[in-house]
Amino acid sequence: MAETAERSHEVPIGKVAVIGAGVMGETLVSGLLRAGRQAGDLLVSDRSPERLAVIKERYGVGVASAADAAAGVDTVVLAVKPQDMSKVLDTIRDHLAPGTLVVSIAAGITTAFLEGRLPEGTPVARVMPNTPALVDEGMAAVSPGAHCDAHHLWVAQDLMRSCGKVLSIPEEHQDAVTAISGSGPAYIFYVVEAMIEAGVLLGLPRGTSTELVVQTLYGAATMLKETGEHPTVLRERVSSPGGTTMSALRELDDNKVRAAFLTAMEAAARRSAELASGAG
Repeated sequence: MAETAERSHEVPIGKVAVIGAGVMGETLVSGLLRAGRQAGDLLVSDRSPERLAVIKERYGVGVASAADAAAGVDTVVLAVKPQDMSKVLDTIRDHLAPGTLVVSIAAGITTAFLEGRLPEGTPVARVMPNTPALVDEGMAAVSPGAHCDAHHLWVAQDLMRSCGKVLSIPEEHQDAVTAISGSGPAYIFYVVEAMIEAGVLLGLPRGTSTELVVQTLYGAATMLKETGEHPTVLRERVSSPGGTTMSALRELDDNKVRAAFLTAMEAAARRSAELASGAG
């Protein structure tokens, strides 16, 4: 069952290094700053000197090599591509102070993989974020490793909470999380694309169709969040007997759209498991 770790904010998180200044790495840095963290408590590392220069200029944070960044902080966030993870771990392992928390936001990288390549007893946490973190509306799921205690878990959650909502889950559910919230924004964008195209097909200007669809999506999501009602209940309130909505929903059912979504998410979860096992 998903949980939220509770701990007093009187306990400081300390200094944080973000290794990898791509989209998610920069998102985390900007989110931490908006959440009130001081630029002096953040270090950023990236293999591109040009990218580091941009991050330093944009946010005023410190920059350093991966080894130096890892040596001088309390928490290291690994925001690199999965295929680069082994090299980064080899670079930082001998520079970590005892007790440094290592948080990975790379897809398919297990806590066992991290622990096997870091000093014995290193606390690690695995996180699956998603792209709405860019607008502080992310959904992240955190799984603790073998040496990650309650405080470490709270630190990992608090880092991700700067960009949205966070849950703590057993690692065995990370493939399902990847299929639902990790990949989920792409499914929503896919549906939105189709709805906009339908509006154009029906004669609307593209800008008008886009505005109608985006606001409808925003309003529907807000209803789900604010009312707490089951989506079936909300759907039925729109679906008058013999009306336009029922005609549309009948077509979706006839074309097995619901079944296609289930099958697609199962495929995403399988691929996540393959990546985690090293098969991909």
